[in-house]
Amino acid sequence: MTQYFLGVDIGNTKSHALISDDTGAAVGFASGAPGNHEVLGVEGFRSALHEVVTAALAGAGLQRADLGGAGYGIAGYDWPSDRPLIDEVIATLAIDAPYEAANDSIIGLVAGARRGWGVNITAGTSSNCRGRDQHGREGRVSGNGGFFGEYGGGIELVYKAMEAISRAWSQRAPATLLSDLFVEHAGASGVEDLLEGIARGRYHVRATDAPIVFAAVDRGDAVACHLLEWISRELGNQAIGIIRQLGIEALEFEVVLSGSFYKGSPLIAAYIQDEIHRVAPRAGLVRLDAPPVVGGALLGMAATGQDFTRVREQLIASTARFISAVEKV
Repeated sequence: MTQYFLGVDIGNTKSHALISDDTGAAVGFASGAPGNHEVLGVEGFRSALHEVVTAALAGAGLQRADLGGAGYGIAGYDWPSDRPLIDEVIATLAIDAPYEAANDSIIGLVAGARRGWGVNITAGTSSNCRGRDQHGREGRVSGNGGFFGEYGGGIELVYKAMEAISRAWSQRAPATLLSDLFVEHAGASGVEDLLEGIARGRYHVRATDAPIVFAAVDRGDAVACHLLEWISRELGNQAIGIIRQLGIEALEFEVVLSGSFYKGSPLIAAYIQDEIHRVAPRAGLVRLDAPPVVGGALLGMAATGQDFTRVREQLIASTARFISAVEKV
């Protein structure tokens, strides 16, 4: 009898649900609204969860009773004290099957690492880093960004660029091409107008402005190159913390790079690898080449005691084909 497994990725910008059978064939997929409970509240989380699960089941022609296991990756699930809320909302799905719930960075790790364990460094708007050893023991950072010294991603890079521009303007640091590029991007009349406009709310800088820094790097600006190396090594430093927590320094394992930030420059991965190899010389870097929700479905299999690594490659390939077919309709 065929078994079916549900994977869910509740994210900050969107949510996904995937249904797979026990051979690794994707049979249902849905995309929906974001559902981070820290931002949208409990009702926002519940609504996003029900939306994508209901749609994925309908697309697969299945009922909740057909599911044998489920795995949930949930943005905003940062602390153990969040677990009662997570379980309460998941219970409203009325799916009578074993499940595993984790921070959404864990499903990215499971989707990206061949053996399902290692470290995942997620970098997009900001960053997060989590890991698991071969026994399922988890390591983590706070997931709360620069306030706790966890730098990485677009927003911190852009803020550091603004700092460099201000320092150059006030002659506390060398001049930088970043000044001209951000003045042009904002439509400001000059650096002083740019800084005043940001201070007074006339101009705004966002994580999506990170490509301006990458452009300065490509043109050889020394300040921008320094910022890129700094933030990359900070991402690597987060991974080092996880590696030490798990005690896997001497082992061979994969570090998964997930998120849009890595598209900015190949130097990011190079600096991260150099940083990590100081303490874990056998670690290898891989880019996540599958939707993280794949890791949710694999966790659903693990919740029933199955070795999901045997179907991981099949599920990645079949999910890509399934999503492509859905998008063409």
